[in-house]
Amino acid sequence: MRLLLALASLRRNRARTLLAVLGVAIAAAMLLDMVMLSTGMRESFRQLLLSRGFQMRLTPRGTLPFDTEASIAGATAITDGLRARPEIDLVSPVLGASVHVLRGDSSITTFAVGVDPSAQGDYQLASGRDATAPNSFVANDDFLRATNAKIGDTLRIAAGFDPQLRTHSGERALVLAGRARFLYLAAGQLAIAIPLRTLQEMTGAAREDRVSLFMVRLRDPGRIPDVKRWMRSALPAMDVISTADAMARVDERLSYFRQLSAILGAVSLIVGFLLVTTLVTVSVNERVGEIVVMRAIGVSRAHVVQQIVLEGTAMSVTGALLGTGLGLVTARYLNAILSRFPGLPAAIDFFLFQPRAAWTAIGLLTACGVLAGLYPAWRAASLPLARTLREEAVA
Repeated sequence: MRLLLALASLRRNRARTLLAVLGVAIAAAMLLDMVMLSTGMRESFRQLLLSRGFQMRLTPRGTLPFDTEASIAGATAITDGLRARPEIDLVSPVLGASVHVLRGDSSITTFAVGVDPSAQGDYQLASGRDATAPNSFVANDDFLRATNAKIGDTLRIAAGFDPQLRTHSGERALVLAGRARFLYLAAGQLAIAIPLRTLQEMTGAAREDRVSLFMVRLRDPGRIPDVKRWMRSALPAMDVISTADAMARVDERLSYFRQLSAILGAVSLIVGFLLVTTLVTVSVNERVGEIVVMRAIGVSRAHVVQQIVLEGTAMSVTGALLGTGLGLVTARYLNAILSRFPGLPAAIDFFLFQPRAAWTAIGLLTACGVLAGLYPAWRAASLPLARTLREEAVA
């Protein structure tokens, strides 16, 4: 009954109610986007790190993967030592280098990763075959568009260039075996994957058996602390980075986004609260005579308070539901813009939808609707009956 009376009061001023709901919807969309931003990129990065099941990375001390040209010598011996540990399920050595695709008198520079195809965690094969043969490679769509290459084509690829002699070194004829999606590279970055030994021979890293990093997958994730301690003792020249360590570094770099989302989210909540409070107060002021008559004929104060609070709650909930859809649309648009930020992996999402985020936004705005109706409801229920009836009759 109270809900029906609240809805009837809102229908009296349809235009005002509609504008209020639209205002709350915009605030809800902004709040949802800020909640998604505060948690989305972190969760997206965590999912990216674990997408192939590797929980640990070993890199040259003091560097992040591919940040510098630093590398690790004796990769085969290290790989064998790691694989001998019963806790370790899979080890993937990776070498990163820039290579040049030779096309007549010109060349196209691309990033290459040397991997063991049976243990790699850098890409997902989309079509064709994996680069299992020594003279084969796989490439991403950006590389295929830039070179107009097709699966089965043979390309001349060199690892180095001498600007004085204007000659290339480490040249090989490699066959494009398949098309792949690389997980950790930025949008628009040309990339290929070559068997590790082939890329080592092309770049001169085969002499000392050098790689850029190791990715390690454990059989039991609960053993990560124990394995990390052993690695740091057995391999002192390397940094051991677990997923938790990487997430801690990401949290430091994402503090700006969290602060921004907290500020804008708070602003959207305040705007929604003030909007609903103002409109419910105006509605109550217009119905003072009606409310006093209801009280005079025996309607309880609790009934009046509940009806007015329900009006604010109904506007907030309706606006929050509409704002959820609006927020998802705007988040998709904003994500497309921010994903072009240079250096970020293309697979990273700034606005990652999680049901918890939507429920958080709806719950906060519903709470605001309840709070927004309390003041005008208390004011209406506290009106002195005799004096207010006389004033309304004179008016």
